This record gives sequence, structure tokens and C-alpha cells, in this order.
Amino acid sequence: MFNIHFPSILEIALLLPAIVLGLTFHELAHGWVAYKLGDNTARYAGRLTINPIAHIDPIGLILLFLAGFGWAKPVPVNPNNLKGDTRRGMMLVSLAGPATNILIAIIGAVILGLGGGQFPYGEPILILIIRINVVLAIFNLIPIPPLDGSKILAGLIPGRQEWLYHLETYGIVILLALMFFTDIIGKVLYFFITPIVDFLLYTVAGTIASLF
Repeated sequence: MFNIHFPSILEIALLLPAIVLGLTFHELAHGWVAYKLGDNTARYAGRLTINPIAHIDPIGLILLFLAGFGWAKPVPVNPNNLKGDTRRGMMLVSLAGPATNILIAIIGAVILGLGGGQFPYGEPILILIIRINVVLAIFNLIPIPPLDGSKILAGLIPGRQEWLYHLETYGIVILLALMFFTDIIGKVLYFFITPIVDFLLYTVAGTIASLF
């Protein structure tokens, strides 16, 4: 069962840049890769933008603050418009989101190592940017619809795997159901999240900082 935590104003202020940055560029990456592969659906829907209003789902955002579990508005993609192999195209589109989150976490670690933490609240904000983006990347790789991992899995195993795409119709219901298992899911995810975050904080940021 998930635990509700009511954050303070300071906590919200520190978390907001990391969450908005992570969700916005995660969804933008999906739409941009789909666009590059021939699908204009996200472009026509106004989703190829860094404006967070276009990507943030209010309920998903609130739940991220209260339960550490939430979501953004899914970027619309029409697999039939993708050039070449459709399964490979959808796999690349889906992989783009988590890959972008990891890239943001790496950039955050580099900035932290270069002294970005010296600005007011710079260190906690950068640490949260690193941590939350790694969490978003790993969480979205879970192979359960509507998460990106399900489409990546569909691109790796033989067959069309239409059932995975049909389940996305019930995406919000599935995500809400997952909230009741956050304790179990959290323990599994943090087995992968913790070493990545530690590597970025202590190896990447720490090594860069030691050079100056």
C-alpha cells in the first residue's frame, strides 16, 4: 500500500524543477523520435515543445508529490506512420523517454561536479534532478502497459504483441493499481536505482569536483 506524504512548501520548491524537467523532456523525447521516424501526431497535438503545461498531467503531478508515484500526459503516437519496421520504431520511441531521463541525470551530475551546488539550494536541487530522473527512467522500463518497458519488450520478442497495446486503454487504471504495490515495487526498483545514483553522485560528480 502506498504512503501519503504531504510535502512542505520548501520540499515542493526543491522537487518541482526536477519533476517538471524530467517529465517534460521524457515526453518531448517520445514525440521528437516519433516525428523523426515519420509520425507527425505529436507535432499536430502540440507536444513537440518544452512548455511543461503541454506535458504535465495535474493528477499525476499531485500524486508524485504526495505518494512519490505519478505520470505525465502520454504523447500520442501512431505506429502506422512510422517509417520502416513498426515494432522497431515503437521500441525506439519508447526507449527515448528513459534514455533522456538518464541523460538529464548525467548532465545534473556534471553540473554538480563543476560547482553548481554552490548556488543557493543548488546542491539539493541538482541531487534531486539526478535522483528523480534515474527513478523516472528505471520505473518507466517496467514491462507493464502503459509504461515504456512494455513497448520495448514488444519490440524485442517475436510477434506483433497486440495485447500489450490494447492494455494501454486501461493505462490509468493499471497505474493506480500499481500504487497499492509501491512497497514491493520500490524495493525492486531501488535495487537498480541506488547504484546508478551513487555512481553519478560519487564517481561522476565527485571525480569532476576533484579536478578543480
